[in-house]
Amino acid sequence: MSHSNYYDVTTWPVGNPSEDIGEVINSIIADIKDRQTATDENDGGKPGAVIYLPPGDYHLRTQVVIDISFLGIQGSGHGFTSSSIRFNVPKDEWAGLHELWPGGSRVIVDLPPGEAGDSTGAAFLIEREGSPRISSVEFSNFCIDGLHFIPDGSELPAENSYVNGKTGIYVASANDSFRINGMGFIYLENALTIHKADALSIHDNFIAECGSCIELRGWGQASKITDNLIGAGFKGHSIYAENHGGLLITANNIFPRGASSIHFDGVTRSSVSNNRLHSFYPGMVILAGNSSENLVATNHFLRDHEPWTPFLGVDNGRNDLFGLLSVSGNNNSVIGNHFSEVLDARGVRPTGAAPVIVRLVEGAGNFVSNNHVVALDVRAESSDSCFAAQVDALLTTGASDGLAVTTVLVESGSARNTILDSGNDAQVIADRRANAVRATPTISFEPEGAVPSGQAVEIPR
Repeated sequence: MSHSNYYDVTTWPVGNPSEDIGEVINSIIADIKDRQTATDENDGGKPGAVIYLPPGDYHLRTQVVIDISFLGIQGSGHGFTSSSIRFNVPKDEWAGLHELWPGGSRVIVDLPPGEAGDSTGAAFLIEREGSPRISSVEFSNFCIDGLHFIPDGSELPAENSYVNGKTGIYVASANDSFRINGMGFIYLENALTIHKADALSIHDNFIAECGSCIELRGWGQASKITDNLIGAGFKGHSIYAENHGGLLITANNIFPRGASSIHFDGVTRSSVSNNRLHSFYPGMVILAGNSSENLVATNHFLRDHEPWTPFLGVDNGRNDLFGLLSVSGNNNSVIGNHFSEVLDARGVRPTGAAPVIVRLVEGAGNFVSNNHVVALDVRAESSDSCFAAQVDALLTTGASDGLAVTTVLVESGSARNTILDSGNDAQVIADRRANAVRATPTISFEPEGAVPSGQAVEIPR
């Protein structure tokens, strides 16, 4: 008799999904393994299955352990809404809010806190050794909510600490062709931690108000992070990757307040292109650990001040000489990016310094060309309303003075680089004997008798 490979957690006879969806899903996985035992039967044998989560709140008190390929876990709505904004609204105003919690198909992580960086606090653990690698596990269209942060020993309120020892999805084993699409992740110390990824796709997700959002650990290749909305906490990374090749990071909207927007360590022959990057701190994009032959192109960088009252005075520990883009590696290309540095000069650190935009720290053969820098000195303002404060800051472009910056700084440990049209002669600081530099032309005052700009000139006929 045929058996459906489609499971609804609300109709499965084992466990109560509202009380512990982990127990329910583990029971379903056990059933799949019991039924799908043949590895080669009529040119098939183990098609996998889909587990469906209808809209609703599902507490997870047992970690889900996945050790089979071709499994899809899907819901009907990523359900994201800002818990950070709500937790910073006075409690006596909560009764007037339309919603208090995220919605959609929502998994509430009720596990004990794990140690930083390990799998014990993960809602979903994917782990299988042996050959072949576990393949084609897909998560789509539901929410994983860590619910609360906890005190971290600082003076910040607990709900602003970005710490709770909880992870959304933790992939411990080498894997192939995983898909994470249309998901919502909120209030987790780590949203996604994935080791040894091959052909991974992280696409069209909402990953925000988490300590760190996406971490690609160990090593990996040929993966992509595309079209996501991402925003980590001030202690963590929005996107972090180590020892990867052929990684594509494109068309993401990465907003504050991550310690970095994109951080590469030992990443080669990869692309960071067409992203919108917004940060309150220096060190927005970091190429470290001899990251080489990467392309950073046509991104929009915005670095401005923190406008929301609960996080005033919080930073990532880097001063303005670190650079918005820091490069330690060889033969990287930084081409056609737009940088907006919109700061109150009184808040620049060290005091009186010229903030650095692109900083070549170590390596050789890097190519920096046709980058446009807009640097403005504005009077910083703050507000108790997160949404209003950030929108007002984003839309303010007038009534600003120029801010003196170093558009490209080449440290003594980096040489044989080419810097073209990415700052005027005074803005590019580099040893001209060790690097090729062509400054952006500057507009000088018109000499006496010259025709003013825009005035027609009569041409003899």
